[in-house]
Amino acid sequence: QALFSSETGNVAKSARMVLGSLILQQRMGFTDRGLVDQIKQNPHYQYFIGFDAFQHTEPFSRTLLVEWRKRVDLQFIIRANDILCDAAPKAFNFRKRGGNTNRGTLIATQICDATVAPQYIRFPQDTSLLNEARVKLEAMIDFFCERYGLEKPRTYRKVAHKDYLTFARSKKPAAEKISEAVKAQLGYVRRDLAYVEGFMHQGYAPLMKQVDNYITIHALYQQQQYMFDNKTHKVENRIVSISQPYVRPIVRGKTKAPTEFGAKLHLSVDENGFGRIESLSFNAFNEGPMLIEALNAYKYRNHCFPERVLVDQIYRTRANIRFCKENDIRINGPKLGRPAKDPTTIHKDRKMANQDNTDRIEIERYFSTAKRRNGMGLINKKREDTSLSVIAMSVMVTNIFGSFKSAIEEYDLKTK
Repeated sequence: QALFSSETGNVAKSARMVLGSLILQQRMGFTDRGLVDQIKQNPHYQYFIGFDAFQHTEPFSRTLLVEWRKRVDLQFIIRANDILCDAAPKAFNFRKRGGNTNRGTLIATQICDATVAPQYIRFPQDTSLLNEARVKLEAMIDFFCERYGLEKPRTYRKVAHKDYLTFARSKKPAAEKISEAVKAQLGYVRRDLAYVEGFMHQGYAPLMKQVDNYITIHALYQQQQYMFDNKTHKVENRIVSISQPYVRPIVRGKTKAPTEFGAKLHLSVDENGFGRIESLSFNAFNEGPMLIEALNAYKYRNHCFPERVLVDQIYRTRANIRFCKENDIRINGPKLGRPAKDPTTIHKDRKMANQDNTDRIEIERYFSTAKRRNGMGLINKKREDTSLSVIAMSVMVTNIFGSFKSAIEEYDLKTK
């Protein structure tokens, strides 16, 4: 705000208004237009974003929300979330520790797991992607011809559209039919790409938004041609959406959705129920080797390692188990070596394993709350940076209306 020294022009918005509006939108699920309308008629929302008195006018233009999501980026929200998670225990004094050991009044615990925040895209099929690419290329050809007065080349668009509809309307096409449809669409896209390249070689310039589509379609064509020639369905950095080329397929192995399309989130939850982002990317990664980094981050924040770490099977590598043993951290799961024969030890280990499994459900509850209630269930932003910032905002909002709210209620109960 200090940069705007002149009194002319629009007044700078406060940080409370920016962050408060984004938190409201994430929590309530409003659209940009709907958020502005709700703030205009709700005094509680206006107080939340910093207004001193109720007003009937729009607090800001809805188009500003796009710019705010660009400025309040992923790193900003991660930092703000860390400040929130660090401030809550100090403010309400509900976590006590004894010195620099791994022990404390509460069982110092860290739970780690990964999930995928699904992106709002059409389910990718080779024929539908190639058909969409063909339609966009035909629009580019029409633009060149109308803008620069060129003669329209033969594109066979009616024949191509008819071929695609014939294939799309078949309920269960055989493998041969799928291969024939992909081969036909590849031919149409190849011809249209040659026309567009010819226009650009002659010096005719497309629109800026058409340049991005052309680059994406060219890469899509090369991937589809490679998979068709080699009779495979795997290729590096596979494009599954032309409008959002940064989205990648994430193989999860779930029964309901073996492959998901969106950003992969590696999250850790501490003993107080606060979630922190350890890694977030649209590219697939193995979260197993990231456990050591997450434990070191926990030590950096709390000056000691947790007493126990609760994870699933993918984290139980020899390197992780060795690191936990060297730093006196108990990792859940069966111990390496021969099983114990003492009945008392067996009963104790089973009781401890059941308690660990019960406590590890906390991170599954956290994922469920973030997806069902706080906007992580379906990301509908079109930009890569804003999509990541929305996912990070969902984590922070889950902390605010989940763990932080519980801490306040617990503190008020103790005070009374």
